[in-house]
Amino acid sequence: MAKPTKLFLSDFLKHNVRCENGIDHGPVISPWMHPPVHRILGWVTRPSNLRLQREVWRLNQIVGLNQKEIYVKGLCSISEEQTLQRFPTLMNASVFNRSGEKLGLIADFLFELKKGNIQYYLVSRSNPLIPGTSRWRLSLSQIIDKQPGSISCDIDSFEDLPIQKASLKEEFLSKSRKWKSQFQDLTFNATDRLEGWIDEQISESESESESEKLSIEDLQEISNDSSYDDWIDNLDIDSSQELNTMNKRIKNIRSTNESDLDPWI
Repeated sequence: MAKPTKLFLSDFLKHNVRCENGIDHGPVISPWMHPPVHRILGWVTRPSNLRLQREVWRLNQIVGLNQKEIYVKGLCSISEEQTLQRFPTLMNASVFNRSGEKLGLIADFLFELKKGNIQYYLVSRSNPLIPGTSRWRLSLSQIIDKQPGSISCDIDSFEDLPIQKASLKEEFLSKSRKWKSQFQDLTFNATDRLEGWIDEQISESESESESEKLSIEDLQEISNDSSYDDWIDNLDIDSSQELNTMNKRIKNIRSTNESDLDPWI
């Protein structure tokens, strides 16, 4: 029977153990861990709900595994519940950030089924037994220190970790943060375009004011120039004949004025 190479502890706990004699030894209730090296050595089963006796199995006793049962070979070790409670474990250990603030709990981990090496942990913000709680992936390199029942990590919050499984609330919060960032980007782009449009309008108004100043100065020069006093448009001329008559009259007046100014005449 083929065995998976890696398995989550939560999936491992869903199995019953059956030995080579066909005896059902009950469900898996907890892992047998060695926290200093992040390794799982075996697991504990409960053969009966009426007895406090527990059975401890080694990981290398597994010969097969399906969706419901784990098949083992060899004999188990018998222990008591009180003794097993003193075994070191990181399950349900409190997770603290670099500032010493509690962030959540260890909810699960992925391990190699052959050697038991833990690949990474899954942490939860609240009680991991609550259905639908989110899971964040905590790598071994981010763990600074570990004590019985607590882990110190080189993070500030769970937002620094990749999310493995998001609840409905967490998905809504992540989408809200995404919508907020998109809205801010849209607002910044609209503000930049508005500022650019205002700058263009200001430059156009300045160029128009300069052209108006030039036209006013031209008009002043034109009004000061005496050669523009005899505009034909200001006269009441109805025909070309009257225009010729007016031109002759102006020539006679100029010639008379010039003769008056000439001292020899």
